[in-house]
Parts: sequence; C-alpha cells; structure tokens
Amino acid sequence: RPISDVSSDLTIEVGASSFALHKFPLVSRSGRIKKLLVDTKDAKISHINLSSIPGGSEAFELAAKFCYGINVEIMLSNVAMLRCASNFLEMTEEFADKNLEARTEAYMKDMVLPNISSSISVLHHCESLLPISEEINLVNRLINAIANNACKEQLTSGLLKLDHNFPSKAMSNVAPETPSDWWGKSLAVLNLSFFQRVILAVKSKGLNQDMISKILINYTHDSLQGLAVRDPHLVKGSMFDLELQRKQRVVVEAMVNLLPTQSRKSPVPMAFLSSLLKTAIASSASTSCKSDLERRIGLQLDQAILEDILIPANSHRNSHTAMYDTESILRIFSIFLNLDEDEEEDEEDPLRDENDTAYDFDSPRSPKQSSILKVSKLLDTYLAEVALDTNLSPLKFIALTELLPDHARVVSDGLYRAVDVFLKVHPNMKDTERYRLCKTIDCQKLSQEACSHAAQNERLPVQMAVQVLYFEQIRLRNAMSGGHNPFFFGATNSQFPQRSSSGVGSGAISPRDNYASVRRENRELKLEVARMRMRLTDLEKDHVSMKQEMVGSHPTNKLLKSITRKLRKLNSLFRINNMKAAGSKANSESRFLSHRRWRYSVS
Repeated sequence: RPISDVSSDLTIEVGASSFALHKFPLVSRSGRIKKLLVDTKDAKISHINLSSIPGGSEAFELAAKFCYGINVEIMLSNVAMLRCASNFLEMTEEFADKNLEARTEAYMKDMVLPNISSSISVLHHCESLLPISEEINLVNRLINAIANNACKEQLTSGLLKLDHNFPSKAMSNVAPETPSDWWGKSLAVLNLSFFQRVILAVKSKGLNQDMISKILINYTHDSLQGLAVRDPHLVKGSMFDLELQRKQRVVVEAMVNLLPTQSRKSPVPMAFLSSLLKTAIASSASTSCKSDLERRIGLQLDQAILEDILIPANSHRNSHTAMYDTESILRIFSIFLNLDEDEEEDEEDPLRDENDTAYDFDSPRSPKQSSILKVSKLLDTYLAEVALDTNLSPLKFIALTELLPDHARVVSDGLYRAVDVFLKVHPNMKDTERYRLCKTIDCQKLSQEACSHAAQNERLPVQMAVQVLYFEQIRLRNAMSGGHNPFFFGATNSQFPQRSSSGVGSGAISPRDNYASVRRENRELKLEVARMRMRLTDLEKDHVSMKQEMVGSHPTNKLLKSITRKLRKLNSLFRINNMKAAGSKANSESRFLSHRRWRYSVS
C-alpha cells in the first residue's frame, strides 16, 4: 500500500512484499535508487526489485519511512539492520544531511559500543545480516568493543577490590561487587563462529582466564543442553542421531580449542573437563580433542571425584561391551603419574617456608606424594565401581590395579575390596589371571579386619591366604612384644613431618590433611597395643594366682599333709617313751650304787 495519499509512480518489490512509493523522496536520500531511476536512459521505469536488501521487507519499510520524513525509532533490535540497509541503499551524507547512515552511526557510538550487553545484542542481530555486516566492518567493531569494555570492567573491578582491602582508603558506602560473569551469560545467544571470535578477542586483550572459563562453561551448557536430551526412542545410527552427534562434536571441539593453557593450576573446573570428555567420546570427536581433554584431566587428577572419572564407553548399544571407558582412564592416570615437576611448583612463594621447596619428588612429605595418596583413594573407589561390570575383561582390570607405585597406598583395604568384588562377579577367571590380580595387593598394608576376611576368603589363591596368615602372625608377635613395625602399624609422625606453619592453610596438598587419617589410625593402633599389654599383664597375674590355688587344693598335697601330721605324732610318742626308759634306767643304777656303797661301808 502507498505511504502517502498521492498516487504512486514507483513500485518496489522486496521478496514477497510490494511497496507503492514515489520517486522523489526516495531519490533525494538513496543513492542506489537514484542510480536505478535517474542515471538510466529509460525514464519510464516504474518497477524496481530490491530483494537483496539486508533485513528484507522490514528493513526497506523503515528506510522508506525515513525517506518520507516519518520518525523511525532506532533500537537495539533494529540498529544493525538499519545500518546495513542504509549502506545497501547508499543513504549517506552525500545525498542528505543527517541521513539514515549517520543516524545509525550516532546511535551505535552513543548507545551500543560503550556497553557490553548492548554490543552483544547487536552482534547477535548481525548474524542474519551477513555478509554485508562483515563488509561494513560492523561485526569487528562490535567484537573489539566487547573485548575492550570487558577488560576495562575487569580493571575497574580489581581497583575497587584493592581499595576495599585498605580500610583507610575505602569509601564508606562501597557498592557490592558485580558478579564477574554477569555479561558472559549473554554471550550464549551468539552462534558458535561469533562466540569463538569474541573469546579470541578477549584473550588477546588479557581477560582473566577464570572469567573466560566461566564464559565457556555457560556457553557449553546452553549449547549442549538441548542436544544432550536424547529421545529414548531414537534409533541409533539414524540420520537424526548422526546429525545430533555432529552438532555435539562441533561444539565440543570448538570449546576445547578455546580452553585456557594447560596447567596444573588451570582455572577450568574438573567437572567441566569431565563432561566435555564424556560428550567427546559419545559424539566420536577427534583423537586430538580427546587427548587434549585427557591430558588436562590428568594434570588436575588430584581434584577429581568418582563421578568425574566414571566415563561411559561409546558402546553403540552393544550388550557385550564394557560400561565404562577404562582405556581413557588408564591414559589419564598414566599422565598424572608421569608428570614432571611443573616450573610453577618450583617458583618462590612468599607464603611458603623455604624448606618446602626442598622436598624429594617421591618422599611422603612432598606435594607430589600427597597428591598421589589422594589419587590412590580415587582409583580404589573407581575400581570398586567398575568391578561390578560383568563385561569388563580381567586384563583391563588388572592393568588398572597395577597402575600405582608401591608407595601410593598407605592402606590396601580399598584395593582388596575392589579385587574381592571383581572375583565375585567374575568367577570364571583363569588361575593365572586370578593370581596376577591378587599379587597387586600388599598384604602388609591390610588392616586387621581385612586380614581376617582374606584369611577366610575362598575366592583368593592359596598363596595369598598363606601370606595374609604369615603377616598376621608377625603383626600379633610385634603387638605382644611391644614392637612397632611401620609396615603393619602405618607410618609414624616422624616419617611425615608437617610443613612449618606460615599462617596460611595448606589446602589440598597439605601433608597435615593427607596424613590425618594415617596418624589417627596410628594412634588407635598404639592404644590397642597398650590395651593388649595391660590384658597380657592381667592374664599373667591370673595365671600365678590360679597356679597357687591349684597347688593349695591338690589331693596329693592333702595326703602329704596328713602323713606329715601323723609322723609328727609318732615322733612325739617315740620321744616320750625314750624319755621314760631313760628315767627308769637311771633309778636302777642309783639304787645299785647305793647298795654297793652300803655293802662296802666301814660302818
């Protein structure tokens, strides 16, 4: 329909739409239309096709209204479209003052480019305006504005935080800190190509890697959220399924390429790396992509939990395939165990004691060793979980159990439980495989409960049962004699000296945290040994008292006592008779002497 009541002399078609207009207002502001009408030899042209105008009929209608002098409100939603349309129609200052191109440029400078969210919104609308939005440099200007403003905001936030840390310089009413990723969430509206260009731009400008990681996590979550929800009735290998995998693969590979530099102190959370690897395996991503993720996870493996390493295998619904991708886990743990000391670990830290940098690489008190202890517990938990998989081959499970060095485990109970579960789930293992698997268990590091269980476990080879009984005997002998063997009672505190206190928490790699449970178990064992000594002393006392009672109450002793009493009586009788006999003899002798004296008397 015509814009004015005057009969039109020009019809312009834009796609399926047709506009009845007048030549004069259009020619006065549009260089392109002027060329089509005035500069041609045919003066009777009354029909023009402008289907190639960016923004289509909507953009042309707004531009035509502007040519007629009707007020056109420029907004974030249409400024990119009007800017591209004005360029296409050549609505420049050459043909009229304050033309559409100048008006849109003014709006861009005042309302769009200084603001990150506004720039992102306009950049999103540029996606449908390609290639003209690229040709007029609109896309690059918006991306550079986003990067510059993001870095300015980061600098401002850092200065506010610095002022806040010094009360003497702090203002009385400091505004609360703006969330660091408040604008990063709006980047999720961009397509993958524009998003990649924005991230590369903010990286080149020096944006904090932690913020970049948050932006990547948010964008990946929003991009894969719809793709991750799969139809349970979806046929595996169908065209729709293959297209879904392709989209997932493109997103994951792009995100991996945008991740910050690999480092043991990387700000990328372990959970995010794990989810990327799971999606990469499920979508059959490139080998280089999966290898990059495996290395990143290996560098930070001491920060992982069980859910992070339970990676489903890409089984293609094969019922005879293992549930979990153990090959990937083998590579991840090998990467962690083969790490060289990072240069970052050797740099001087003002919050760390000078002696801390002199740790031996494999000594129990080194940060490397404390991380290995964490990883050993993680692996034992993982082994107990995958042992339930009936499709997991014994050789792969054995390879997992043989991963860690001997010093990685303080106690072998976790490994023993995992092995026992695997033997129970896989009763048809070969004897050689069973022996090799059980050989990975250090019987000297089993607790009393585990030893008791192993000694009665019929699933274990006879050789291991003999070993368990042997070491249990040594343990009891040491306990009875009061000896202390670190192989059976854990390491003492002198073996694991704590870091010198510096007033700063030791965090995830502190020997205080890592060996707290070991020291606790050591104290409990010492108390148990003390109780056993006391019990042994009580038993010895009871033994002596029982022996005395037995000696006192024996029948033979009673007979001996009675015989002794009788003998004493007989002895007394004999003594009395002897005394009487001696007395009578003396009397007779005295009478005989007196008689003799009387016989031979003179008188």
